[in-house]
Amino acid sequence: MAEVKDQSAHHITSRADHISFFQKAVYAIGGLVNNIQAAALGSMVIILNLGLGMNPALVGLIGTIPRFIDAIIDPFVGYTSDNTRTRFGRRRPFIFFGAIIAGVLYTIMFQLYKGHSEISYFWYFLGIQILFLIAFTFYSIPWIALGYEMTPDYHERTRLQGASNFVAQFAWVLAPWFFKIMDNKSMFTDIVHGARVLSIVIGGFILVGGILPAIFNKEHFGNLPKPKEVKGFANVMKDFFGGFKVTLKCRPFVKLCAVTFLIFNGFMLASAFTAYVIFFYVFGGNYEKGGTLLGWFGSLSSVCTFCVIYIATWLSTKIGKRAAFLICVSISIIGYALKWIGYNPEHPYLLLIAAPFIAFGLGSLFTLVGSMIADVCDLDELGTGTRREGMFGAVYWWIIKLGMAGASLLAGILLNVTGFNIKLGASQTTSALFWMRICDIGIPIATSLAAIVIIMTFDITEAKAYDIRAQVEKRRGERRSEEKRIEEEKRRGERRNEEGPAPA
Repeated sequence: MAEVKDQSAHHITSRADHISFFQKAVYAIGGLVNNIQAAALGSMVIILNLGLGMNPALVGLIGTIPRFIDAIIDPFVGYTSDNTRTRFGRRRPFIFFGAIIAGVLYTIMFQLYKGHSEISYFWYFLGIQILFLIAFTFYSIPWIALGYEMTPDYHERTRLQGASNFVAQFAWVLAPWFFKIMDNKSMFTDIVHGARVLSIVIGGFILVGGILPAIFNKEHFGNLPKPKEVKGFANVMKDFFGGFKVTLKCRPFVKLCAVTFLIFNGFMLASAFTAYVIFFYVFGGNYEKGGTLLGWFGSLSSVCTFCVIYIATWLSTKIGKRAAFLICVSISIIGYALKWIGYNPEHPYLLLIAAPFIAFGLGSLFTLVGSMIADVCDLDELGTGTRREGMFGAVYWWIIKLGMAGASLLAGILLNVTGFNIKLGASQTTSALFWMRICDIGIPIATSLAAIVIIMTFDITEAKAYDIRAQVEKRRGERRSEEKRIEEEKRRGERRNEEGPAPA
């Protein structure tokens, strides 16, 4: 073991383990598609409240129900992708058709018009969003699994996730400006009209950008032997739930899920309050000025995240993924605290000082955790003898999406609990404005601190990862040799049977 640690400390990625620039770029475009749907949906759903007058609790429910259904679907899609064998691979057929259907449904979802009842808006948006998220799951889960298997190298995995998150970050540069675009009176009659047009552009990008990884990316394990046939629905379900249970028994994986759940959903829950604090506390109900600051804050955060992704990727190769993660999340906590100072009606743009610090949270999260999960997949293969990237990706996002569903519901409830009332407009109560800021700042600080405690116990180091890889590759070689030996014996037996018994 000492020898393994020695080698890994000076490890240089081999030429065979490198992923080409083109392959990284195509996979990264898939990451942009994955992020743009989440960023756009989160930014545009506000029209249900501010444009169509829907109660915030109903808006929260619209965000909750589809994500619960989506989360249930995730493991089934991951399991199906792991066990699918086609001449195009395990992942690419799902990615291709999922992107096309999801792109069309996103456009349809926002084709809303004024003059209808609140309940009709609720059921229309809820139904289409459920269909959209199911379709998008058939794209996203196989795409995520594809990234886990594209290279077996500890550091190249981080570089791939870094490249993907770097390009995907453009979604968060653009999304903060979506409200400003929808509210452009020279282009649209109102924000509802703006949302209809913007959804066509975004839906088209999901469709076109989403099919590129299916066409051009290569699958490292696309030609695995076909799994043993399992007959009957009951046996399929038994196999599925057995794999699901094994996945959740992997302690390092569960820790990564918990950390992501806390940081990402803490951020999402808090961000539900950010626009309202800016609109009604900082600018006293002025949507135009608030939309501009919201755009600049979001864009600056996203631009800074580009730098964070590079720093996190570089830092992880020097001190390890866990240590790099601890440093980045700690810096983000400082940023959240600075928002209390930044929410200043007299100096509204003071808020921008918090953006570079906050960027260290999400900027490092999916770059480092995505790479860590790829290492966990090797550990799982060592224990089970199978490659299950799809199941790991599915369960990972299953847990996150359950959290997102809860966060969406809780955000709507908390917004009502603070005392916010859309009918009051600029005349929100002092108490409501205070508690909105408390939720916006306090929630992500608390969840980030909890995540730090958990990640400190993650024990797959660089040395251990290379040791696991060596053992896994040795077992693969032994398994291939055994399969080859059995095949040769089978052929010899067939030849003997064809030749018939030897003459007396």
